[in-house]
Amino acid sequence: MKPIIAPSILSADFANLAKDIEMINNSEADWFHVDVMDGVFVPNISFGFPVISAIHKHAKKPLDVHLMIADADKYLQKFAEVGAHNLTVHIEACTHLHRTIQGIKSLGMKAGVAINPHASVSLLENVIADLDVVLIMSVNPGFGGQKFIENTYTKIGALKELILQKNSKALIEIDGGVDLKNASKLIQAGADALVAGNTVFNSENPTQTISLLKAAGTV
Repeated sequence: MKPIIAPSILSADFANLAKDIEMINNSEADWFHVDVMDGVFVPNISFGFPVISAIHKHAKKPLDVHLMIADADKYLQKFAEVGAHNLTVHIEACTHLHRTIQGIKSLGMKAGVAINPHASVSLLENVIADLDVVLIMSVNPGFGGQKFIENTYTKIGALKELILQKNSKALIEIDGGVDLKNASKLIQAGADALVAGNTVFNSENPTQTISLLKAAGTV
């Protein structure tokens, strides 16, 4: 089965965002991955609601919105309004995670939870059955272009076991350092979705790179 490919808009050319959105629309990509950073939970700031709304207006594929922010509960309704299809929060940033997940789902969005490199997948044991997506960070959150953390493969295996054990339908998504060299190994380990930023947007032919990533599951 071919993986879900989610190019990360954070790595796009902001001066030509419409062009990059159109490229993704016409490619084999499945989702638009949108990173939201607040300068509090992570040491960087990215998109606000007007930009996400503008992306949604032109995107012909679902918005996979990844919140790297503190106190996400305040903004769930707003993210639904600007077009988020998947809304992923960080386990490390949520005091009442189960309530946040239920809040996301009540607004008609798919609920995701992200875990940082230091976090064990066992922390998800009591919520995994309620999740649509688990995002494993394979770099530390906040900046693009970091080196892939090799322990990610082990975490994918452990998460796959937990999903099967709890009869969950959650997809496993990998974010950080994904490239054409490790994509096949990630899919073989059990990943369902790959986020790719610099690998796509820094390539000479982004559309072809997306196609190669899409084919990783069949290699």
